[in-house]
Amino acid sequence: MTERFDLVVIGGGPAGERGAAQAAYFGKRVALIERQPEPGGAAVHTGTLPSKTLREAGLFLSGYHQRDMYGVNVHVDPDLTVARLLGRKNVVERLETQRIHANLERHKIELIRGIGRLASPHEVLVNQVDQPERRLGAEYVLLVTGSSPHRPAGIPYEDEGVHDADGILQIDHLPTKLVVIGGGVIGCEYACMFAALGVEVHLIDPRPALLPFLDAEMGERLADAMTALGVHLHLERKLDHVARDNGVLVTTLTSGAEIEADGVLVASGRSGNTAGLGLEEIGVEVDRRGYVVVDEDFRTAVPNIYAAGDVVGFPALASVSMEQARVAVCHVFGFTYKRQVAELYPYGVYTIPEVSCVGLSEDEAIKRGTDTVVGRARFADNVRGQIVGDRDGMVKLVFDRSNRRLIGCHVIGERASELVHVGQAVITLEGTVETFIQMVFNHPTLSETFKYAAYDALGKMPSA
Repeated sequence: MTERFDLVVIGGGPAGERGAAQAAYFGKRVALIERQPEPGGAAVHTGTLPSKTLREAGLFLSGYHQRDMYGVNVHVDPDLTVARLLGRKNVVERLETQRIHANLERHKIELIRGIGRLASPHEVLVNQVDQPERRLGAEYVLLVTGSSPHRPAGIPYEDEGVHDADGILQIDHLPTKLVVIGGGVIGCEYACMFAALGVEVHLIDPRPALLPFLDAEMGERLADAMTALGVHLHLERKLDHVARDNGVLVTTLTSGAEIEADGVLVASGRSGNTAGLGLEEIGVEVDRRGYVVVDEDFRTAVPNIYAAGDVVGFPALASVSMEQARVAVCHVFGFTYKRQVAELYPYGVYTIPEVSCVGLSEDEAIKRGTDTVVGRARFADNVRGQIVGDRDGMVKLVFDRSNRRLIGCHVIGERASELVHVGQAVITLEGTVETFIQMVFNHPTLSETFKYAAYDALGKMPSA
């Protein structure tokens, strides 16, 4: 017997939950299919929340912030530390899972645990453990199946000391020495976390600079901070292979250089989770990395099937994925209030220190022919920065000289991913350098650096 739904959502991560809730909010009958024991996707169980929880717990357990301020030297017990790290991760994971269940129940969304695949554009089959197959009739389908770590060749993934970005969360002890392959966001975040815990970390990346999407000045400051933290950067170096030799994992570069370690983390990008969904058979186009091809409304080549989130590729941010799913559902049912994802969205990189940005970098603005004015303010010159011991933090504001508007905001340091939203709001509202000058900020706060960065820029501009 076929069960009828207005919308069937395949995937229970952040995008799936929000897309399903958006439809149910307006009275649609919705089913959400999740293949894992609990909803939440990579964001809750293997990626976003776990890694950020581990970062905060690692900073606390290692006494990182207190080392310079109070001369505190904390001895990290490797075995006990991992137990505490994972314990805190599990608490956060459980709380978020409970919230998701409550949200689905509140919206009367039917959660179906099983593996879904498309038998036709309007029919989804669900295989469940120890239960008969369910057949769901769907007016529309939303694919939000997420992504998985990409596994390049030449690496023995079966080795217990080799981990991808998901498997690293299953470790039962801290390695003494860790090689991180890949200098993207995930690689840099984990490199910093393990270095703060006293692990000797070597990071390998073929590019000349870390995280090239960042403002170049911020990228350089991050590289300096990571080096000071103890991360050994091997930039412009390519991996040849990894092999175990006499009980030790040896990472060999194409230059012939070798790095011995007892752990390897492979962080070489992601691939879309589309295998086994039956997409190609019904005409949904998928690219070589498994990402679903969609148009500007997140519609696939099959008119009633939409896709959003990590499974469509860039930018693969949980924040944007949720918005994509909401927008897709609004297009599906003709809801008029939310028709596109905002072009302006922030990036948050949870390294040590944090880095976050929104809008144009200084280099991007110059390449576009904009006459730019840049203002900077350092946390070392800020009272709250001195209190929390952040001497490396900085706010950098990029203005368009012609109209004095803010067009880019870049923050490195304590709570950068929170502070950047001040700049985001000003850019969205087309604020100018005078906007910051006229604002009153709490004192002492790190937010005050926005005013002083604006003063720095104002001194380089003609009088209004």
